[in-house]
Amino acid sequence: MMSDSIKLSVTLSATPRLIYEAWLDSKKHSEFTGSKAEIQRKVGTNFTAEDGYIQGMNLTLYRFKKIIQTWRTTDFPEGSEDSNLEVNLDPVKNGTKLTIIHTNLPEGDGLKYRKTWRESYFIPMKEYFKKLE
Repeated sequence: MMSDSIKLSVTLSATPRLIYEAWLDSKKHSEFTGSKAEIQRKVGTNFTAEDGYIQGMNLTLYRFKKIIQTWRTTDFPEGSEDSNLEVNLDPVKNGTKLTIIHTNLPEGDGLKYRKTWRESYFIPMKEYFKKLE
């Protein structure tokens, strides 16, 4: 079976450390997405986001640099395997370039999740971190 992959980037006005810590904190993750998230800063722990629409597990955490997780939504076809999400945090002038590499998405869903990342994460994160300046 084929799968989709997407790669997206956004530049945020915050340090890699601030973004890393917010991503892996239930309260802050919920604040920047505007919906409930349960997550811990620990490898091997499960997480949920977007009020349970998204779930997965933390696989690898490179402090303030990279987060690797399994990731799936309640829309994934039954029996499909988890997708893989890599969140890269690279310091740039005036902030951080956040790059998402999302692989093994169900075939044909790349565009849908590209839109989801922009609308549910990138746009609200830009606002959230701008307010913290």
